[in-house]
Amino acid sequence: MGSINAGERVVMLSGANRGIGSKIAARLAADGYRLSLGARRTDALAESAPDVGPDRMMLNHHEATDLDSARGWVDATVERFGRIDVLINCAGIVDRTGLESMSEDVLDDMWAVNVKGPLRLIRLALPHLRKSGSGRVVNIASLSAKRVKGDSIVGYSMTKYALLALSHAIRQIGWDDGIRVTAVCPGPVATDMMDPDDDTIIQPEDVADLVATVIALPNTASVSELLVGCRMEAWA
Repeated sequence: MGSINAGERVVMLSGANRGIGSKIAARLAADGYRLSLGARRTDALAESAPDVGPDRMMLNHHEATDLDSARGWVDATVERFGRIDVLINCAGIVDRTGLESMSEDVLDDMWAVNVKGPLRLIRLALPHLRKSGSGRVVNIASLSAKRVKGDSIVGYSMTKYALLALSHAIRQIGWDDGIRVTAVCPGPVATDMMDPDDDTIIQPEDVADLVATVIALPNTASVSELLVGCRMEAWA
């Protein structure tokens, strides 16, 4: 069995309005996928794939902290396209407050968006991914899911470790139904969370290329973790 062609496959992508998510949307649009894009700012979503018509793309308001929002998005996608083949969880937030000064609210927000948001979407999309027979889940984690570098990133790292655990759990749950799950773990990426003009770190287009590669692999070539580094370190 060769790699999977885009064809009529339907991709749900959260956080599609900026950064890595925007570049993934553009790449998958070019590859011919049908896209259901979600973000808090729907006005920016269309800019991610400006040349794709409404027959192949729908734009959705999605609040990562809201169960009803997630349910409404999944239902709308199935109503529009009749299926879900790929779910890519890219929405995420980071706070660099140190451990001893971090507020409970800041930590709660990161857990709500970075962990519970993907969990909700996966649970809701799982029946449709099973029907696909070659369903794919990609969670955009981080090298911070593999190691902790300094006090200022500890809360964020905790949520990304949890997202990695979720990825492996879903991989086991869905394996017999053809669902394959990849946690993509990049180091620093040139987005507005870092420095969009820094050409010494990972470019978001390169992460998009890697995501496109793993979702096109056949069921017999599953990549559970993809570590992406821009400098020499133990985990990349």
